[in-house]
Amino acid sequence: MEELKEYDVIVIGSGPAGMTSALYASRSGLSVVMLDRGIYGGQMNNTAEIENYPGFESVLGPDLSKKMYDSSTQFGAQYAFGTVKDIEVNDDYKIVKTDSGDYKAPVVIIASGSEYRKLGVTGEEEYSGKGVSYCAVCDGAFFKGQDVVVVGGGDSAIEESTYLANLVNHVTVIHRRDQLKAQKILQERALKNDKISFVWDSNVEEIKGDNQKISGVKIINNKTNEESFIDAAGVFIYVGILPMTESFKSLNITDENGWIKTNDQMETDVPGIFAVGDVREKKLRQVTTAVGDGGIAGQKAFEYIEAHKN
Repeated sequence: MEELKEYDVIVIGSGPAGMTSALYASRSGLSVVMLDRGIYGGQMNNTAEIENYPGFESVLGPDLSKKMYDSSTQFGAQYAFGTVKDIEVNDDYKIVKTDSGDYKAPVVIIASGSEYRKLGVTGEEEYSGKGVSYCAVCDGAFFKGQDVVVVGGGDSAIEESTYLANLVNHVTVIHRRDQLKAQKILQERALKNDKISFVWDSNVEEIKGDNQKISGVKIINNKTNEESFIDAAGVFIYVGILPMTESFKSLNITDENGWIKTNDQMETDVPGIFAVGDVREKKLRQVTTAVGDGGIAGQKAFEYIEAHKN
């Protein structure tokens, strides 16, 4: 049987909340490992420019991710790949089971984040990677000089529409309501951009193509039921986020929508298990709030371990 890898603190996820948790916990002299199934940075890697993080007028998401990672590991916190399958809770410690081995620690900080919600329409899965994308920063360059569609009306949809407008020929934003939900400053930029147009009160019914690449989207006006077709080489989907908490359901720490419930000290209902960042049930999900959560949890991890020393 493979030996358990033992630490003081296991951080599940390495977005801004997870990295800040690791920074604070390791700076307190604790042994820390960050587990992630992908590269550090989380959703920051899918963000073109971050303009509301203190200390920077504007910073690229991947650049901020690297700076945070360097900071979070300077006091000895380690980073390891692994997809978490389950957490077992014992009186004095927790066992985190992953597809690349198991880890043991008295404290677990869940920073697994969220993922983009799918539209669930015909053609979405079929053309994923063939014109359907959830990341303008990742895939926008593939559509230089072409027409694309963005689905959604929140911050991500409008921010990425403005980013895409610098690369593509034209961006058509399709929104199911008659006004945007994005921050006013983001709305103003998009609405005055000549390369961005809007289709209101409409839903995407189907993404069409020739099996190799998409040709456009079939939409329906949800007030008149009128159907139409918009030509597009790419479809970028931003219709909300879902918490990545499937692996933690056995702990009974989530609400009916899957978000983890905590108090203002980031404590869940299970002693020694904390949750931070986008995975939490909260109103504002930003890099700044994630960092704040992480700082609190990292400090609370130290206090928890000190209080439970024999």
